[in-house]
Amino acid sequence: MTEMSTHMEHDQANLFADLGGMPAQDVTAKGRRLGIGFYLAVGFIVLIVAAAILAPWLPLKDPEKSYIVSGERPPYAPSREFWFGTDQLSRDMFSRTIWGARISLTVGFAAIALGMLVGGSLGMIAGYFRGRFNAVISFFFVILLSFPALVLAILITSLLNRSLFTISFTIGVLSVAPVGMVSRATTVSFADREFVLAARTLGAKHPRIIVRERLPNVVIPMSALALLGVAVAIVGEGGLAFLGLSVQNGITWGKLIQNGAGRNDLEVAPWIAFAPILVLFLTVMSLNFAGDRLRSHFDVKESAL
Repeated sequence: MTEMSTHMEHDQANLFADLGGMPAQDVTAKGRRLGIGFYLAVGFIVLIVAAAILAPWLPLKDPEKSYIVSGERPPYAPSREFWFGTDQLSRDMFSRTIWGARISLTVGFAAIALGMLVGGSLGMIAGYFRGRFNAVISFFFVILLSFPALVLAILITSLLNRSLFTISFTIGVLSVAPVGMVSRATTVSFADREFVLAARTLGAKHPRIIVRERLPNVVIPMSALALLGVAVAIVGEGGLAFLGLSVQNGITWGKLIQNGAGRNDLEVAPWIAFAPILVLFLTVMSLNFAGDRLRSHFDVKESAL
């Protein structure tokens, strides 16, 4: 019997190797790894966030000061002195890009925080109580999803102003419904799990079940979604900037790109637009990749339970 079992295990290992190139245990272990790409993405996110926070103390040129080079006419091309070149007013683009990250990242994180707080809470309530709560909240989500996002953004900024709070609030409102739908679906998926039924059997009240039993399981997939949401919010700020609806005072990536998006500027000095575009692209790509890897990672672990 022992010899037969050994042969069966050997044949099974060979079968897995033929199908997937490695045994099932190795495939599962590999699927659970986040991979070096995830850590590179997180490293870049940490780097750009740290640079934005520490911008006032870093040895950067004044983002609003003009640096005229004798005998040359701005804008100046990238060089040792100006890593990203300068804009039409000879302002250092590297410094302006780092300072622009402060507002763009703030908008991204603040907007998704609002979406997670409002949408996540409403989604959990709808998924837990169901019935009328689910019907009303789901209908509210459908209305938000049906309303044109651009029209809603223009409406809010027109009624209020173009401050940092207003722009963050506007994009946050747009994220409430998508986040809420995911929160609701995740909450429903844990409705009849053993630990929830055990808590009910022991007489636990609704607030305790929601906070102690449901919330920890909803937070994990929602955290992965949050990174994707930050990326979308940053791109959304850039879109508002092209419509002249971004933050009125201050530098943002969207406003920097808009400043260099003229046809003549793109032909003569493309670095004015492409420098912030490159940083924006790398940031959004890192957020998307990290969020997607986290989501896949936790999906694999959940399916293995």
